[in-house]
Amino acid sequence: MHRLLLIDDDEALAGPLTQYLARFDLQLEAVTRPSAALARLAGERFDALILDGMLPEMDGFEFCRRLRAGSDAWRDIPVLMLTARGDLTDRVVGLELGADDYLPKPFEPRELAARLQTILRRTRLTPPPTAAQPAATLCFDGLQIDAPRREVRVAHGLVELTGTEYELLLMLAREPGRVFSRDDILNRLRGQEAELYTRAVDILVSRLRRKLEPLAALKTLRNAGYCFALPEKSS
Repeated sequence: MHRLLLIDDDEALAGPLTQYLARFDLQLEAVTRPSAALARLAGERFDALILDGMLPEMDGFEFCRRLRAGSDAWRDIPVLMLTARGDLTDRVVGLELGADDYLPKPFEPRELAARLQTILRRTRLTPPPTAAQPAATLCFDGLQIDAPRREVRVAHGLVELTGTEYELLLMLAREPGRVFSRDDILNRLRGQEAELYTRAVDILVSRLRRKLEPLAALKTLRNAGYCFALPEKSS
């Protein structure tokens, strides 16, 4: 069973949501303030967070920013932002700050469960390689991806990536030169048909590019999509 932490000041939401998510082997616990959430995270392990955008003490966007800038244990935890602020601008800001998905209120509990299951599937550790799987470590000029450890290294050391950023990089790097459309990327990463979030792919790629600079690892093909452009490392 996966442990989830809901951070939402609407106390009436936690009870029914806890009962509903239990049907999907999702154990929900709830706090109403960011300070309480940080205290829980300091001493406990959660598999994902459900984060409201409008909170006392600090809003969900600031909380997400602090989470991604915090300890190593926090940087990779999946975050689904759940908020009444459903404008595209807010969705983009949340994704830029490191949220893995975004679901505006009001929402259908079944959709929330589906999105959580998708995030949790996507962030599972990569299994040990077999003869049928790609190499565990991918080496390119200036870049190394260690799949079992989920580590990405460049010349200046380790690169801190969110779970979604890492999965995107690994997907592209395993098939260098192949062009992935935005819908290809969404379907592969989210595990469901793309609907409203094609813009989120552009944000995700932009974020990943900045973290890999000065390497020109990701190439944009106008009206087509993206591909991995680094040559393999010479032996």
